[in-house]
Parts: sequence; C-alpha cells; structure tokens
Amino acid sequence: MAERVISVSGAPYDGHSREAALESAASLGFTHFEPAFIKRYTEPFDETAFIPSEMTSWRSALKSSGLSCHAMSSHIDLGFEDSVEVFTGRMAFAAAIGAKVIATNAAARQREATFRRNVEIILRRAEAFNIVVGLENPGDGSDSLINTARDGISLVEEFGSPFLKLNYDAANTASHRPDMDDLAGDGILALPESAHAHIKDVRETDEGWFFCDIGDGKVGCERLLAAIAKLDSLPVSIELPLRLHRNRQAQPVRRQDPVPLSTIEDSLARSLKVVRRALNDNQ
Repeated sequence: MAERVISVSGAPYDGHSREAALESAASLGFTHFEPAFIKRYTEPFDETAFIPSEMTSWRSALKSSGLSCHAMSSHIDLGFEDSVEVFTGRMAFAAAIGAKVIATNAAARQREATFRRNVEIILRRAEAFNIVVGLENPGDGSDSLINTARDGISLVEEFGSPFLKLNYDAANTASHRPDMDDLAGDGILALPESAHAHIKDVRETDEGWFFCDIGDGKVGCERLLAAIAKLDSLPVSIELPLRLHRNRQAQPVRRQDPVPLSTIEDSLARSLKVVRRALNDNQ
C-alpha cells in the first residue's frame, strides 16, 4: 500500500511569509505543502508569481524545509479566452516544483463552450507536464459547471482523460448550495473520480460561514474521512483559510490582519490529529 500524502495548504498561512509557513508546517509534522494561489483567498498576486525565478525559489525553499509538494491550488475560470495561456504557465510552475495535481475551478456555466474548447488543449499540455488537473467545486453560490458532485462526475467522465479528475471540497458546498443537507455524502459521491481532496470544516452563523477545526463544523468530516480511508492512497490536503469567512452572499471576506501564527498552528495541529486518526495514519 502506497503511503498516503497528507498536505497542508498554504491558505491557513495567509499573510505570513513563505519561509515562516514552511517552517511551521514542518514543525507540525507535515511532510507535504500545497502552495495556494487563490484570488480573494490569499494575498494579491499576478502572473509574475509563476516565472522561472519563482520556480527556483520555491524549489529551494521546499528543500530547505524538508517538505515536498504533491498538489498546488491555482484557481481560475477555464472558460475565458486567455485561460489556456494562463493555466499553461501555472501547470508548468506546479510541475516544476514537484506537484502531481493542480487544482482549479471549471467555469461559469455561461462560458461552457469556451471551457470545452480550452480543456481539450489544456489536457494535451497536462499530459506533457505529467500533471493531473483537479477540478474543484466553488463556494461562491454562482452557477458553475460543477455545483455538486454529480456535476463533477459527469464532466470528468465525459472527457475520459486520466489527466482530468476532481479535487472535491465538501466544505465549499456549504456556502455554494446551502440547501444541501448531506455535505459529507456529496463529497463521498465524488471520491471515485477524484485525484485529490481538500479537507476543511465550516460553521454557519447569521453572518455567514466560518472555517473551523476539522470535526468541529457541519461538514461531517469524520464520515468523509472514513470513506477516504477505504481508498488506500487518495491524497488529501488540510485547507483551513482561517483569515476569511464567507458572508451570507457566499462571498469571501478577509480580515484586515493575518491570524496569529500560534492560532494557525493550534488549529492545524488539532485538525491533523483528527485526519490522521481517521485515515489510520500512524505518523
């Protein structure tokens, strides 16, 4: 049985330096780090974040920390005219730092035709980079090509490529489709077509949806993780964007100041313990 990869996303460390995040993740016992380039989730960035010198810098920083990279989050809408060019650069970057999976959104339903044309090209390039594109369900309440697990399964099956799978996130559905009662069940349904899964939890309040320690929210993470445990080696990543919440309109709202590193570490340590116990990981 292959050893399961349990990464930590860079999203919890929003506002802290890369070096501080990597050092912290290693100290908590993580072996893999998932860089997160998600607009409105993390510090602003542009395409210069993916130039060759940044690839070299990331490889050096990962090596110094003793961590590896299995997945990278780099969400865009693949239905725009320039999406092929933009996402090709991001795939090249992800592959260069060791990632085997790159997570992105699919597209708004209104851009479906362009999405389909773009993905045919993107998948040929993904094969050249030997990287899997993991389509992730959004959390913003919009009408996406992937609103539920069934949407994602149908889309992936239609293309029938080993380089197009799901990176399903059951917690995103809480704000995206708040009328869904069984978040864990929806996430479990997606697993057979998933190459990777984001694990996070969320509490709902009058002000919106707030991310919390895994197991303390409404997702049903224990049930989801129990299903993942049966899949031998499906990689997962703990993604707790503690600096932000989603308002009642499902839009992300970032705090003005970063969350203290000690608070981040406490939450990640508790969450990692829950995940490892559920996945029978004895590290």
